[in-house]
Amino acid sequence: MAERLSILIPVFNEETNLPECLKSVRGIADEIFVVDSFSTDKTVEIAQAAGARVVQHEYVNSAAQKNWAIPQCAHDWVFIIDADERITPELEKEIKEILARPGGPDQDGYFVVRRNYFLGGEIKHGGWETNDVQRLFKRDLGRYAEREVHADVRVSSGRSGYLKAKLDHITCPCTLEGLNRYFQRFNRYTTQAAERYHREGRKPRLLSFFLHPGWEFFKMYVLKRGFLDGIPGLAVCSFCSFTRFVRYMKLYVRIRSGMPPPQAYDVGTTKAREIDGVKDAKKPRDDDSQAARTAEAAGE
Repeated sequence: MAERLSILIPVFNEETNLPECLKSVRGIADEIFVVDSFSTDKTVEIAQAAGARVVQHEYVNSAAQKNWAIPQCAHDWVFIIDADERITPELEKEIKEILARPGGPDQDGYFVVRRNYFLGGEIKHGGWETNDVQRLFKRDLGRYAEREVHADVRVSSGRSGYLKAKLDHITCPCTLEGLNRYFQRFNRYTTQAAERYHREGRKPRLLSFFLHPGWEFFKMYVLKRGFLDGIPGLAVCSFCSFTRFVRYMKLYVRIRSGMPPPQAYDVGTTKAREIDGVKDAKKPRDDDSQAARTAEAAGE
């Protein structure tokens, strides 16, 4: 008998991306579990209409949110997918075959390579072509590393393998709305990265503002041939380089303004919704609030 699978989707204001994501997981999910960070658009309604179980929980950062949600998944195996990602038919077939193996899967976790799209083009160079992430794993063995941004799942047994099929990641669609949302995430991630730098005791040096961004662009655009991806490739390399600059600038401002360093990765000095400037989040429904309180009381 095949292992049953929970699909975990963390969301916040994803009414544009979520329908296609839900459509892509429908054929593989025994449970669709959507953890919403008090969206102000139709995200919750879309998830409920698709038959997903929805719980609302305040978002501090990606790792903390997912580590809160993973133990609440109903089944022993979990696949985590973001709203801007899509499970391809090839990936669905491979996962089904792994979960149906006699005696169960031969590993406790599996990495998948993401096929990234930016401004309408597939990014095949610059380092993004080897963007592997561990997303399929045993619920009780997998947790995200305790860092504010760009954390990955670690399986405690150390037994991990690789899937052959790829996961599609629509990083930034070629629309003004898509670009605006990208920069909203850019602002959030650089703020949270600066908090991590501050917590780790890093100091912004003058050379940090030149060497780190400059090397990042040269490495991605020239050494890893990002120029072969045209304008989308130029955008990716430029934005990744600028990310380095903005992280250190925000760290500089934090220190100069006297802000205290965060004491833990899941207790930042600013919450993600505050970074985004969202003040009018929807209140959780009574049943979702109760579910969240029950989980927190149980220490999950």
